Amino acid sequence: MKLTDKVIVVTGGAHGIGAAMLRRFAREQPRALVVADRDLPGAEALARELGASSASSASSAGSAGTKASAVACDVSRETDIVALVERATKEHGAIDLFVSNAGIAIGGGVDAPDDEWRRIFDINLMAHVWAARALLPAMAARGSGYLVATASAAGLLSMVGSAPYSVTKHAAVALAEWIAITYGDRGIKVSCLCPLYVNTDMLKGALNDAAGASIKASGEVIEPTAVADAVVAGIEAEKFLILPHPEVLTYFQRKAGDYDRWLAGMRKLHAVK
Repeated sequence: MKLTDKVIVVTGGAHGIGAAMLRRFAREQPRALVVADRDLPGAEALARELGASSASSASSAGSAGTKASAVACDVSRETDIVALVERATKEHGAIDLFVSNAGIAIGGGVDAPDDEWRRIFDINLMAHVWAARALLPAMAARGSGYLVATASAAGLLSMVGSAPYSVTKHAAVALAEWIAITYGDRGIKVSCLCPLYVNTDMLKGALNDAAGASIKASGEVIEPTAVADAVVAGIEAEKFLILPHPEVLTYFQRKAGDYDRWLAGMRKLHAVK
């Protein structure tokens, strides 16, 4: 799918990967960009930046430019997601692309407190469920629409040091698969973004916890801009898995080819910490 003249919504859009995606999407001249985030001032600042950049480009090109707006949205609440979809649709028209990007990371194993498990499930999984619930009926009715779920390489490979993160990201991948299977023949496209290590505030926090040693021991840390480029390319090619780190596919194939050997290798990474 080409992004020109499309209405695009991104949750967790004020910072990190979300902000990088919005800036990259803006270069494709969409009709509207909606920055959704708990940090409303941050979302508003980015919307102003995107609007100003679009106005400058439109002036030189003689076109109308891209509208950019900000919406406060806490994705741990279904009511916020429903309100986001309704507002974006009212202001800009049917949503062509919805990027369910907001997420959190916590460390720990099965001993993590129940309230932390519930919180990360709401944000890393249920937010995708609620977005799909709000969007799919209208998309299916018109026979078009695109959903992108930001998961993680941890959703394919697991993350040493964090059971809650690994479990919820696996669930996010599974949900995206189910939507692609169930709605793919009804004109709805689905992509699942699974980066490895990205230079964001979330990663910087993880470097100091139990998973930090394994992060330092494997994988290349890339910038959010590289992730955004991969997302645009993946959407244009309508690929299900978007893998900014190509090595993740190799690891995933090795895992599927010999699960026991893969588990043994992951135990070695676990021992490093």
